[in-house]
Amino acid sequence: MKSARRLFVTAAIAGALTATLGAAQAQTAAAYPTKPITVVVSYPPGGDTDAIARLFADKLSQRLKQPVVIDNKPGAGGALGNNFVGRAPADGYTLLFTPNPFTTAPLVMKLSPSAGYDVLHGFEPIIKTAVQPLVLVANPAAGVKSVPDMVKSVKAGKPLSYASPGAGSPMHILGEWLNREAGVKITHVPYRGVGPSVTDVVAGHVDTAWVTFGPVTQYIQQGRLVPLAIGDAQRSKLAPSVPTVAEAGYKDVVVGAWNGFFAPKGTPAEVVKLLNTQINEILKSPEVVEKLATFGALPVGGAPELLGKTNASDYEVMGKVIRDLGVQAD
Repeated sequence: MKSARRLFVTAAIAGALTATLGAAQAQTAAAYPTKPITVVVSYPPGGDTDAIARLFADKLSQRLKQPVVIDNKPGAGGALGNNFVGRAPADGYTLLFTPNPFTTAPLVMKLSPSAGYDVLHGFEPIIKTAVQPLVLVANPAAGVKSVPDMVKSVKAGKPLSYASPGAGSPMHILGEWLNREAGVKITHVPYRGVGPSVTDVVAGHVDTAWVTFGPVTQYIQQGRLVPLAIGDAQRSKLAPSVPTVAEAGYKDVVVGAWNGFFAPKGTPAEVVKLLNTQINEILKSPEVVEKLATFGALPVGGAPELLGKTNASDYEVMGKVIRDLGVQAD
């Protein structure tokens, strides 16, 4: 009898503590935000990721009536900034805006314990903000106008090269995956960022490049670059006339780019819900949609679970491809 009474009292205390904690979290979320929010971007200022993050920060600040400040923390392929957010207080005042190398960096880099982070369990997904289809472009002097044309040329003995914004990047993974499936060796030339890779393919120092649409749209329109293929499963609204790699006969070769917001693990669910709701509303703005298009990005939005599923799927699928291909960052 006493034992049963003790169990009842223990359960009652546990229930009361849970209710108190839940009430405290709800109260905190209801008041949120009461001070500036920092959005960490794990890349230098000036690139697409930084520019898109600043777009969202400006709109969030207007809606939340608090400053939303960008803090660039580049290094180790984004791992330093990702790690910083993973260890930050889970109060909603330190967020991460990141592209999908967030998922693959630990798979292609040898990270020290001080720079490592838990891709699958160390963060709360907030929202998948946009996708950026990857496009293969060629300098006209390379003499290729399609993926089959490129493969045929290489097999006939013509050496070709492709640029990427860095070893271990999604563009590098895509290039090597196509190499394997097509049975060719197109030489990889890694750069430090999209900008330098685009500059050199336009100048003819490298034959082709895997990039996002934003930096190459003007060159395609001017005829200074030839679009050969899209790395996504479907054609892109940004260039509906450009075929996919799958249409060239390599249906399994699919690598896209995405970006989104994460928070440290344990951030109150109501805070995550509030941020998700606000950013979904921002993504409906014609001004934001138009601005994203200039970066070669298309809005996504949706529930936090969508970003979580995308992250987990990429970790599994890309992890296998990375291991099979032996892709490593510098």
